[in-house]
Amino acid sequence: MTDEYFMEKALAQAEKAFLAGEFPVGCVIADKKNILSTGFRHGTSGQYSNEIDHAEIVALRALSENKAVENTKELTLYCTMEPCLMCFGASLISGIHRIVYAYEDIMGGGTGCDLSGLPKLYKNANIIIVPHVLRRQSLELFKTFFAKPDNDYWENSLLAEYTLAQE
Repeated sequence: MTDEYFMEKALAQAEKAFLAGEFPVGCVIADKKNILSTGFRHGTSGQYSNEIDHAEIVALRALSENKAVENTKELTLYCTMEPCLMCFGASLISGIHRIVYAYEDIMGGGTGCDLSGLPKLYKNANIIIVPHVLRRQSLELFKTFFAKPDNDYWENSLLAEYTLAQE
């Protein structure tokens, strides 16, 4: 299985979020052969909005319920948008050492953080970051989301303006 294969599955999760009226972020966590957990963004629309139910957190929660996982260091987290600080930190704490993402989050992405000055749990993570796998497909979904006239999530934000300006 390739990074592109697993990112396609993450994009399918992002489409589920989009169709539910949510910010279109999807995530899968996989070993080299199998998807072990999935998640998509919740809480960006409706009466009970929140900034906690990110796709990565949903997938990490599902992974923790999967008792068959023996070594998280061999897993890869695939996400359609660069993880924020919360999700990046949760991935590190969970022991995942490889993150692949499609579209950069210029407003809140956390993968570029300098870990060298942080406590050992983070500093010694030896994380591998692989950006821009199927970036174009993810970008198109975000452009469609931000172009919707009834969307007000991150409306007129730096991320929305940057995304809509992409060609």
